[in-house]
Amino acid sequence: MAEGGVQGALARTRIEVWGVVQGVGFRPFVYRLARRYGLAGFVRNHSRGVTAELEGDPGALDAFLEALEREAPPLSRIDRVESTPLPPRGEEGFHVVESVRETTREALVRPDAAVCDACLAELFDPEDRRYRYPFINCTDCGPRFTIIRDIPYDRPFTTMAAFTMCPQCQSEYEDPGDRRFHAQPNACPNCGPQAWYSRGDATVTGQDAFEAAARDLAAGAVVAVKGLGGYHLAVDPFNGEAVMRLRERKRRPHKPLAVMAADLATVEQLCQVPSGAPEILLSPSRPILLLPRREESPLAPEVYRPHATVGVMVAYTPLHYLLLDALKRRGHAPVLVMTSGNVSGQPILADNAEAHARLGGVADAFLDHNRPIHIRCDDSVAQLAADGGLQLLRRARGFVPDVLPLAPAAPVPLLAVGGQEKSAFALGQGERAFLSQYLGDLEMVETLEALKAGVEHFCRVFAIRPQVVVHDLHPGYLSTRYAQETGVPALAVQHHHAHIASVLAEAGHRGPVVGVAADGTGYGDDGTLWGGEILLATLRGYQRVGHLAPLSLPGGERAIREPWRLAVAALYRLWGEDLGGRPLPLPPGVERRTALAVARLPAGPYAPLTTSLGRYFDLVAALLGIGQVVSFEGQAAMELEAVCAAGPAQPYPYHLRKEADGLVMDLWPALEILAVTQEPVPVVAARFHATVAAMLEEAVREVVDQTGIREVALSGGVFQNRRLTRLLRERLTAAGLDVLLNHAVPPNDGGLAYGQLAVAAARLTEGEEIRT
Repeated sequence: MAEGGVQGALARTRIEVWGVVQGVGFRPFVYRLARRYGLAGFVRNHSRGVTAELEGDPGALDAFLEALEREAPPLSRIDRVESTPLPPRGEEGFHVVESVRETTREALVRPDAAVCDACLAELFDPEDRRYRYPFINCTDCGPRFTIIRDIPYDRPFTTMAAFTMCPQCQSEYEDPGDRRFHAQPNACPNCGPQAWYSRGDATVTGQDAFEAAARDLAAGAVVAVKGLGGYHLAVDPFNGEAVMRLRERKRRPHKPLAVMAADLATVEQLCQVPSGAPEILLSPSRPILLLPRREESPLAPEVYRPHATVGVMVAYTPLHYLLLDALKRRGHAPVLVMTSGNVSGQPILADNAEAHARLGGVADAFLDHNRPIHIRCDDSVAQLAADGGLQLLRRARGFVPDVLPLAPAAPVPLLAVGGQEKSAFALGQGERAFLSQYLGDLEMVETLEALKAGVEHFCRVFAIRPQVVVHDLHPGYLSTRYAQETGVPALAVQHHHAHIASVLAEAGHRGPVVGVAADGTGYGDDGTLWGGEILLATLRGYQRVGHLAPLSLPGGERAIREPWRLAVAALYRLWGEDLGGRPLPLPPGVERRTALAVARLPAGPYAPLTTSLGRYFDLVAALLGIGQVVSFEGQAAMELEAVCAAGPAQPYPYHLRKEADGLVMDLWPALEILAVTQEPVPVVAARFHATVAAMLEEAVREVVDQTGIREVALSGGVFQNRRLTRLLRERLTAAGLDVLLNHAVPPNDGGLAYGQLAVAAARLTEGEEIRT
């Protein structure tokens, strides 16, 4: 009698499984489990998940159902199992049947997964037929999201359709006892994709490709490496001159560069690895994780300077492992700079011909392969949040298209298009939200095209036809214009309300909460630029009950790229015409008379006012001679955080006052001291962080006292600042308040679309009419 079987009359049941159950070895798992318990029937994928019909002893059926959830494959996630009794048929044997295509689909496709330990062992086993084959995979690892053209997840609907399996691979694919049973990307050197290395007119293949790439990298070359979701630009992280060449060619002068290491031991030589970090670094998602740099780290300062953290990931494809192994065998540490293969701000490149055309002036050579990438997908970036959990700063490879909760459920299918920077869109259907991968900044036409293509792909794969499109209030955002051009009824959501809603939706919370939304800038419902707001918020709506005292942006957008403008305008406000005889915090090339003219610009179209907390951080950084001219959003604030002195710091004075439009948080008393202080820069930086935390905590407590609401949500790009978030959270929790943070969704504009979706679902559920 089969294991677990209990003698009795035959019974038959249909089970339907919802969740992450396609592309993760779930059908072969069901097959093996059914055979273990002596059950007959079949299993198949369908567009809602997995269906199986099982027939046998009732006790064996019960044992099967218990084991189904207890022993599910490592990459799967079961959300729901429904069982329906059926009349027995007297069926014999159990088999896997072809998948069914249906128009109503709820199947959830897994993200790409890092190579598993079993495949890695085979990769370096000289006796294995896939020895040093760069595309080894099985049901527990390998490409998923990036190769899928449509679902169900079967080979004909992936970019592997072009590769016909050889007899050996086909035999594995059909063998229920094999780890590659129904592994859709299954391949070997005889039948699968191939890699090659080219520099100029010379091309080498096979293992020689990795040896040649390692040789050139060790000599200082910049190499474009095609991976899972696109190209990386690789360079020796210990060669400062080579790193600077990459920066100059990529036009990325200041933004930190990520590094890839072969293993955890190598990471530990470069960075401090706190509790919880190893599990993240070695997880199937393998994000770039921001970690404190070791003082004795051998990395060239050009990789990270002036930041205190380094973005590190562990290799996640067999191709990466082979490249790093070739470096190691040359006596080089198995670590490389691996930054996105693009021009900064544009989407990562994924097509071979386009990559050669666009990166030809950046890379000296190319390590290519011929497995097509259908959907480009950059590396995810994460940090350990102030509450100790994982916090995504860029949601992409390894996490997309995992489902996110949506409550209340969307009454009609929704599309949310996010903001202007860190573009990502989201689809909502019922209780499920699908947030896209990070795409880039919408200032670039290429990013807008990637957004449109991504929306089309997600709509097709998940069979969602949006009936309402949701966008930011800002009329000038390209995402807003795109939404208005779709011809679908549109709904606008205020920027900072969307930030707070993203926290609520993640937590399954509908509000009310006291929301602190702090970022660079976002369009307010009064037409001004917000960015340091206290909102009484639910998913349905909000009331603005507090904000920062306004700050002038002389030159508008230029003040964001040139924070010295913020500094001289602030000094002019403090000292007036006496400014003329005082030293000014100016970068090289800016004349004093120009600075004075900028400082005197009156509030208006050329010097709009903003309540942005992010701009206050820029201002203080510029006063201290840090980040007076920047090349990316948030640079000055990041550098200010990096120089903070360790340990507790005494806050500067600040002021809270009540005005007609709510509580005003005034940092100008602190700026008066900052403008003349002789304290060391690290002390000033730490004291400013402490000041902001103290001010926000006092303002929140005042709102709590007035309303009785004791839950606080923090969101917006400023809360990527771990020091500030930690200080504020400690103060709020000490006051007995519950603090909600973003985790699975970025607090920056990469999470905006998810918040927009949640707001729209709530508003539509309550009967709001949409303009057409």
